[in-house]
Amino acid sequence: MITGAPWDLQAALSWGAGFALAAVLLALLLDRARPFDRVLFTGCAMLPILVYLHWRITQTLPAFDIAFEPLWARFFLVFESISIAYTLGAALIMTRCSAARVRAQADAAEALLARSGDWPSVDIFICTYNEKLEVLEKSIVSALALDYPKDRFTVWVLDDTRRAWLRDYCEEVGARYLTRPDNKGAKAGNLNSGYRQTASITGAPLILVLDADFAPQRQMLKRMVGLFLDPKVGVVQTPQFYFNPDPIQHNLGITGSWVDDQRVFFDLFQPAKDAWGCAFCVGTGFIVRRDLLDRMGGFPEGAVSEDIYLTYSLLRRGYETRWLNERLSIGLSAEDMAEYCTQRARWCLGTIQVALLRDGPFVGRGYSIGQRLHYLHGMLHWLSKPFLLLLLLGPAIYWVFGVPAFQADHVDFVTYGVPALACFWIHSAWISGGRSLPLFTEVSHAVAALPVTMSLIAAAIRPFGRPFKVTAKGRSRTAMTFNRGFALGFGAILAANLAGIAWSLIGPDNPVEVAAEDVMNIVWASIAIVLALVCLLVCCELPRPRGEERFEVKWRLPGLLVEDCSVTGAKLRFDDPAAAPATGTMIDLVLPEAGAVRGEVVRQGAPGVVGVAWRVDAATRRRLIAALFSRAPDNVARAGRLGVALRGLWRRVRNPDGRVAIRGG
Repeated sequence: MITGAPWDLQAALSWGAGFALAAVLLALLLDRARPFDRVLFTGCAMLPILVYLHWRITQTLPAFDIAFEPLWARFFLVFESISIAYTLGAALIMTRCSAARVRAQADAAEALLARSGDWPSVDIFICTYNEKLEVLEKSIVSALALDYPKDRFTVWVLDDTRRAWLRDYCEEVGARYLTRPDNKGAKAGNLNSGYRQTASITGAPLILVLDADFAPQRQMLKRMVGLFLDPKVGVVQTPQFYFNPDPIQHNLGITGSWVDDQRVFFDLFQPAKDAWGCAFCVGTGFIVRRDLLDRMGGFPEGAVSEDIYLTYSLLRRGYETRWLNERLSIGLSAEDMAEYCTQRARWCLGTIQVALLRDGPFVGRGYSIGQRLHYLHGMLHWLSKPFLLLLLLGPAIYWVFGVPAFQADHVDFVTYGVPALACFWIHSAWISGGRSLPLFTEVSHAVAALPVTMSLIAAAIRPFGRPFKVTAKGRSRTAMTFNRGFALGFGAILAANLAGIAWSLIGPDNPVEVAAEDVMNIVWASIAIVLALVCLLVCCELPRPRGEERFEVKWRLPGLLVEDCSVTGAKLRFDDPAAAPATGTMIDLVLPEAGAVRGEVVRQGAPGVVGVAWRVDAATRRRLIAALFSRAPDNVARAGRLGVALRGLWRRVRNPDGRVAIRGG
């Protein structure tokens, strides 16, 4: 116990508030761009968490016995300790960052290649499995529009569903088409088929890999290829960005004020891992050296996560994955909860599979201690997910069985727990540049906790032999839907905690004054109720009525402003409202890069504002795609704004069925 005289609840709260204030002052005074400041703040912020963990291990466990209470307390502590270990490891990793160094290297290499004109040849592989043309065309057309010598790159569409219409489309637009007789090896097998077939045709020394829904930006190749001048580099990887909101952003109405749940991973964590020499491939938007694939016999096929397996197969041979932290491609995020959870369950399973392989980082030869520890830390990310479920269920178990997750006086918990939690939240918001916010970060993790936990259980029983589940993209979403499976789980958590609080307050055998232990569990259950409620809102999938994503382009044309634009229409604001054409009028415009387009006025808005539907042929549509998707403006928030996000969430709470259109805050 921390000494003090007297030490009561008020003193404990003051103690916690003092830690929070000190952390806020440090966050204001220090600059996360300076390495020394990152180390200093991380050390200060993690110390209360270590103290809390020591207290939990040494002072809050009941005596061991083969009974529910001591076993439950230790089960809870195991997963809590895993979560804390992951947090401490992530904080340590993020004390370093390679982003500025790698960007400078890319600048110098691009300038050198531009002077010499000796740009290396590149084969571009676009992997597809059953996606619609409306999804695929963005990737294919944008790849063909890359700012790179035309005789130095070839676009190959690797079709794993053998579609004649796609072959015809590729021939029409100038891409090359490849397929194979079966789907052995899933995505890795498809990549290997392309790698082997192209070896005798183009045989480019570099291969750029894109998923079917990712559109490269014009400068992508020129920014990446020069980094291979470093002979230690086997893969150059770029972060994933999305042009549409993920289910959490969309269903909570916070697209403009809260980031997608992978921004910390892509923008901060991977550049940090790169500084330690352990960044890894993420499956799309990367270039790999063909000669290294030759040495390995192609892309490794032993796991559903062929991306991280590729990185570690190269690491054991002495080649690194270099992380270029620039927005060089944009893709289609998972559009509903089922897709979102399928992705994360697959990533979890793939990480475990690679760990268990004979040449994997746990038992394989050729890995350094640091590389093995980095992989272990990645495993902890997935192994920590069940703790979120335990946090949500802990109060309900206390109410039903009378068994607490740990034995502690409420004053002690405030003394040790509040400083740790405050320092964790403040440090996370500081080191992430606003990409981590209380409540919303927890909801993002809680939503994924159930499918990841199920994936962990499945992997423990049978880690291999499970089918590769492709994330479906581009389906129609014009009506509101309700994910009953997830809603049932979060609804049960909500009901159990509400019933527990009610019973503790009005139960017939309860004392007049609520016990201190019950007060602590009421507070805990209240937090669980808030999280469960927000997760339930995420399960109410709002419609996405527009078939095509719109971008805020702000194109200035004579007499008007194109405020936003998609491949099917645009919103025009006329300088003179009286000049706005009537509905049904045909209008001809010349758009930047897209050139001449014709549209029909189909909607009237505010004075001077009209909606236009394009009436264009296939060639003009492709010009629109190239103009929008190969130089795409940001369409989703890059940093969180807590106040705006909370207001957006409140609007969503007041409008649970989505009858009134909700715009992201």
